[in-house]
Amino acid sequence: MGEIILHHYDTSPFSEKVRLMLGIKGLAWRSVIQPVIMPKPDLVVLTGGYRRIPVMQLGADIYCDTQVILAELERRYPDPPVVRGADWAVNLWADRLWFQASVAVIFGEIGDQVPKDFIADREKLSGRPFDVAAMKAAAPFMRAQWRAYAAWIENGLAGGDFLGGSTPSLADVACWMNVWWTGAATPAAAEAMLAGLDRVQAWRERLRAIGHGARREMEPAEALRAATQTEPADGLGCDPDDPSGLHRGDPVVVQADDYGRDPVEGVLVTLTGDRITIARECGELDMVHVHFPRAGYVLARR
Repeated sequence: MGEIILHHYDTSPFSEKVRLMLGIKGLAWRSVIQPVIMPKPDLVVLTGGYRRIPVMQLGADIYCDTQVILAELERRYPDPPVVRGADWAVNLWADRLWFQASVAVIFGEIGDQVPKDFIADREKLSGRPFDVAAMKAAAPFMRAQWRAYAAWIENGLAGGDFLGGSTPSLADVACWMNVWWTGAATPAAAEAMLAGLDRVQAWRERLRAIGHGARREMEPAEALRAATQTEPADGLGCDPDDPSGLHRGDPVVVQADDYGRDPVEGVLVTLTGDRITIARECGELDMVHVHFPRAGYVLARR
């Protein structure tokens, strides 16, 4: 199936979810460091325009968004099992509501230090102003929300070392992202919000100790060559009852429904309850399959 290649950068909170999943499963992987801001020519040539980080690559199969990345790691490497119960619902909540609280807390603290080119890039990504003053004003309320979310984790840890019980689950991975990122970017604020949440603090150290598996660096050009040396995997089928009415072979366009809405065009290969896969010709890369989650993405006929 080829090496696991993760296109990321070290301070990316969403990439940290994938790195922890790789650690839990004890996997070896290659690290391709991508720019924090656009342009990202060695990334978008693989994805067809999708620019968000991280992206996982397995040969000529390209996985966009942590939701489908984590699902594919679980599918291909089921031991130890990580996904349980309503974990995907927890994951979406942590990605959206808790993450937005983290954004306000962090940039309310450090927004004055953020470079102008980063601000301009994130405004293009989100489609709205990067308003540091508004984040500073919202920060006191968002700190209270952030702590309320962390208190849910405190309660959830009453029955074991992890939210999944004796071993980590996807819920742990999803929640870890916000605790890790806030602690790395604004340690004093994080410690204040976690004060008295002793189980969360101990949980944080247990997850940190897991590590990230076996990482080796890779140059972007080598990752591009890897996409030319294999064929993409077969599709996983199309749901005949999908409300879109689309079928394998239809020309389609896919884009996120929240931010980073860059459209990606291709031919539909897979459409299931949790996945969209499109085939696209990629110039010198020939044919690649680009995978997206079903939840959180808009699919339409092109």
